Parts: sequence; structure tokens; C-alpha cells
Amino acid sequence: VPYYLATAFDRIYLQPSGDLGLTGISVQNWFYRGALDKLGVEFQVGARGEYKSAAERLTEHGFSGPAREATERLAASIVEQLTGAIAQRLEIPAADARALIDQGPFVAGEARDARLVDALGYRDEVYAAVREVAGPDAYLLYLGRYQRARTLGERARKLPAPAEDAVALIYATGPIRRGRTTRSPLGGSSMGSDTMSGALRSAVADHRVKSIVLRVNSPGGSYVASDTIWREVVRARQAGKPVVVSMSEVAASGGYFIAMAADTIVAQPGTITGSIGVISAKPVLGQALDRAGVSTDSVTEGAHADMFTTSRPYSDEEWEKINGWLDRIYADFTGKVADGRGLSQDQVHEIARGRVWTGADAAGIGLVDELGGLDIALAAARQKASLPESAAVRLFPRSHPLDRLRPPDSSEARPAAAAGLGELFAESWGPVSRLAAAAGLSPQGPLMLPGRWLIQ
Repeated sequence: VPYYLATAFDRIYLQPSGDLGLTGISVQNWFYRGALDKLGVEFQVGARGEYKSAAERLTEHGFSGPAREATERLAASIVEQLTGAIAQRLEIPAADARALIDQGPFVAGEARDARLVDALGYRDEVYAAVREVAGPDAYLLYLGRYQRARTLGERARKLPAPAEDAVALIYATGPIRRGRTTRSPLGGSSMGSDTMSGALRSAVADHRVKSIVLRVNSPGGSYVASDTIWREVVRARQAGKPVVVSMSEVAASGGYFIAMAADTIVAQPGTITGSIGVISAKPVLGQALDRAGVSTDSVTEGAHADMFTTSRPYSDEEWEKINGWLDRIYADFTGKVADGRGLSQDQVHEIARGRVWTGADAAGIGLVDELGGLDIALAAARQKASLPESAAVRLFPRSHPLDRLRPPDSSEARPAAAAGLGELFAESWGPVSRLAAAAGLSPQGPLMLPGRWLIQ
């Protein structure tokens, strides 16, 4: 994957003692069914649909047929993008580029001979070569520092007029939870529905904002929180403010839920997206407790008061209720996909069922409109609002320093969109939140991308 990035540059250097790990894509999962059998632990799993495979590591000994199908296609799509990049850079047929991947990894000399790198050199030699092109007075600057200096310079040259029309840019980052966006002191953040809804309402209320770009980088989470944000996207469009979604690394499950109502969805070819489905799981520990010599006893008042205990399985009536809950969420999710994307229910059924897609494949099945980055999304937002290419971009939520010191008067007030410090996770599974955590599922909620996705 890092070599995919390198193919975009004019010249690639490799240290003489280095190597090029161009070996393709591998996706591996660990399955614990055998160990759980020895412990006497069972799981009751409900999923909509068959590609929603988050619990399979606890219920299977390997990939199920649908999970293997989806994972194989995901890996193939990423390799196709890598193959295309190599073929374009070397000006060779795609078949030859694919053959190079199968020949990897390469030591430095082999990589140079195959033209995968342009030259071998140490850091000082690379800098010396660059200075020959840039001139003797050139100085080094980290890319981030350069970008900040460039941005500040542009602002100094042209400060936006108070009444200037602009595009609102809202970052939707992290697992989705109810309440406010939180940032953990240990790192990481979650996306709160109150904060995101407040940001969208604030952008709609600002007469200078003519369109909105929602930058999504989320594996999903709470169904209720996702639906709350979805509603504000719909209301923004109803208010005459076009909404363009820009997908970053991942916009899956709940991350896709909040995006599907936009006017236009832009994704990177490698964005992990889709996963239109829902899942619930309950561990049944009765046999394991018996083997450990642990007994349970309880007093209940109510026919289903202990249905969420892990010491016994669901009764038939309780399992029916859980499946009704899953059916309701799945029907709502797929129905809103159909409405938002202009697809029939049959078309949505074919591409949903919990399946994960790359952005490149999603563009071919109607889940994504265009491939590209944030720049493409901003250009689309300006075009939809009939704004010039130079129209300003304003980050939302915007707040006054005093807003951090005073509580909001209501959920409609600007300070309500502020983020805060707090717990990274929220119990967003509704009635089965504790069971989801005990089952090893993400406590963020049922609209969550299965497992952890790291493409390498």
C-alpha cells in the first residue's frame, strides 16, 4: 500500500540496503469457535444479511461462503488499483504489472532493475539530487508545515469578506454514538449525534453558507445516532443547501447511513464502504459456568426481565423479539438507501446484506457517484451552489471562545455543537448493549463495520 502512494511521485528512491515489499494484499482473521467449544460457550447471533460477518470469528472455524466472497473481492479490487497505478507509471500492460506483484518482494537491486524504483540512494544523496533541481537556496520543510504556511499566506492575501458566500465543511470522524462528540485524553475520538446535528443546523442557519461538504471517516456505530444525523442531512437539503459527502478511509454501516441522503457522494477508490446491514449477538455461558463450578440464581418480576442475561439462551418468544428488532433496523436502512440513491428495493437487496465494498466497486453499483478526494467534493459543492472556484471554505461547527465557557440555552444554540472530553465508547446497542460487549462486538452499536480493517 505505501508503494501505491509512491507511484504518484515523479521519482522514487530506495535505500541500497532496503527492499520493496510489493507482495499483494492479505486479509487474515482469527476464529475462536474451537476454543469456545472447549470452554462450553455458545453464541446466539442474528444478522441482516449474510455478509454481516462480525460475529463469525466466534461462531465459525473459518470464513463463511459470503464472507470469503466479499473479502476476496475487496482484496482483488485493491490489487486492481495498485496494478493500474504501476501500469500507468511504467507504461506497461496491466497483465505485466500484475506479474510484477506476483514476483515480489524485491531487494533493492531487483526493484531498480524492474523499474519499480528509479534509483538507489541514501537520504543525503536524495536531498542532494533534489537540491540540484530546486536550487542552492532551497530549504527543507515538512509537508504539513509547508501546507500551514501556504494556507496562512493565502488568508493574509485575501481575507474573506464577512458577507462572502461559502461552502461549509463538517468533519464526521470516528465511531458514531449518541450525545456529544468526545475526544479521549488517550487519543481517538467518537462522533456524537448531538454535535453533528448541531453543526449541520448551524450551517443551514448561516445565510452565507450555500452548500455543505460532509467529510465522513467512520466505521459506523449507533443506529439511533446515525439516524439522527441522517435526518439533519435530509433537512439541510430541504432547506435548499446541497450536501456533498466526501468519504475518507472508511464510510461503512452507520458511516454510510449518514451519507446516503446526500446530493452527491464522492469516495476514494480504496474507501471501505457499504456494509448495509445489522447484527446482534448474545453469549450463552451456562455450560462454561457449570464446568467452572459457578452456579447462578435470580429473582425476576416480568416475563422477559432476564432475557438479556448470559446464563441462559433466549426463549423462542424472546428470539422473535430480537429478530423483529433486527428486521426493523434493516428495513429502515435499506429503504433509506433506496430513496437516497434512487434504487429499487431489489437493487438495494443485491448490494446490501452487510457486504463491504471498495469505493471503486461502490461507484459501479450506485452507492457512490464519483471517485476522488476532498478537492473533488468541494468542487462539486461549489458547482451545485453556483459558487465560483475561489469560494471560501468554512469549518463547522463554528463557535465563539465564550461558547466554551457558557452552557447552551437549548439544543438549537450554537454552543450545543461543541465537542467535549469523555468516554470514547457509548452503549448504543439499545436493549442488547451489554450483550454486544460481552460477545466481543464493538460497543458502538449494531451499524458497525465488522472487525478491524487494516489494508496492508
